Amino acid sequence: MKKTIKNLLLACLILITGQIHAQEIALQLYSLRNEMREDVKGSHQLIADWGIKYIEGGGTYGMDQDEYKKFITGLGLSVIAVGADFKQLQENPQAIIDNAKAYGAKYATCFWIPHTNGEFSIKETKEAIEVFNKAGKILKEAGITLCYHPHGYEFKPHGNGTLFDELLKNAKNYDFNMDVFWVQMGGGDPLAIMKKYPKKFPLLHLKDRAIGTPGSSDGRGDVESNVILGTGDVDIHGLIKQAQKVGTKYLIIEDESSRSVQQIPQSVAYIKKVMAEK
Repeated sequence: MKKTIKNLLLACLILITGQIHAQEIALQLYSLRNEMREDVKGSHQLIADWGIKYIEGGGTYGMDQDEYKKFITGLGLSVIAVGADFKQLQENPQAIIDNAKAYGAKYATCFWIPHTNGEFSIKETKEAIEVFNKAGKILKEAGITLCYHPHGYEFKPHGNGTLFDELLKNAKNYDFNMDVFWVQMGGGDPLAIMKKYPKKFPLLHLKDRAIGTPGSSDGRGDVESNVILGTGDVDIHGLIKQAQKVGTKYLIIEDESSRSVQQIPQSVAYIKKVMAEK
């Protein structure tokens, strides 16, 4: 009898632990940049209405920070990641830490490595690795994980791989927030990369691409090619299943199209459907 009770308690513990570490759906607030210009509070209400509890942001949309925090808390929203400007990482990483801590966010994402358009090379790659590792160590000591968000220009061939492989292989004090759309735009295979480096992606930007969209190697493209998750040519299904397998913390929806308000709830439903599959 005691053994049976012990086994039941162990099963419950495993179930609870699994729920704690389960993937959560989040939204990158840039998805609603146009709507925010017209109605900040109404746009945040939409997010809550979609059943999303976690957001990636860091700004205050014209409000005092304490006022903004109180407002989003009232809607049941939490900031899980803030932005980390490259220059700020070089010169003042403490400001990034302070912003993240103000929200209780555990992640800070750098979205761009400065370079002349079309000329991203091993030089800029090595410089970025140095900046990310140095600042990443400072952030890590403060309880914040620095992540880099690729934009497609990092996929130029280098050695036996690409410049992105160099960023991955040399990441000692930083991780990645992989935007699967931009990886594919640049010629990379997001699922293959995730399988090759399974412990490097605590965050994912899930963004699908209309079938037939031409690639881009400069980090630029038509935002209207963003489609509902699961309807484009990015293997979103495979990426969600891999995220579940490796323990990615947050699946962050980013939809830059003019149809984001219509598409986001459908993308949320798709993620939930795939996550529920056995």
